[in-house]
Amino acid sequence: QVQLVESGGGLVQAGGSLRLSCAASRRDFSIHTMAWHRQAPGKQRELVAAISNGGSTNYADSVKGRFTISRDNDKNTVYLQMDSLKPEDTAVYYCTALRAGPNYWGRGTQVTVSS
Repeated sequence: QVQLVESGGGLVQAGGSLRLSCAASRRDFSIHTMAWHRQAPGKQRELVAAISNGGSTNYADSVKGRFTISRDNDKNTVYLQMDSLKPEDTAVYYCTALRAGPNYWGRGTQVTVSS
């Protein structure tokens, strides 16, 4: 089992920035992609961004051009840089490790964007 611990959430005004971090407790070679999901109150959980072991990235249309996912393999850490934040970005953000087998999930970090 790999533990994923998110940090960096908080309260920010619209137009501001936050950087989320996700630290994995150890390297797991069954993991092929790291991702960030989010869930807003009353809404379904949605994929925000993902990065493969090879460095390929993809983003939800709603965050393209504003969010950037990156990874530091030496530190077993994935980041989500969020710029030009909007009130509709308010949600709990979850770090996810996609793998052959059950995925790993972090506990989430709250991001609140005020208007």
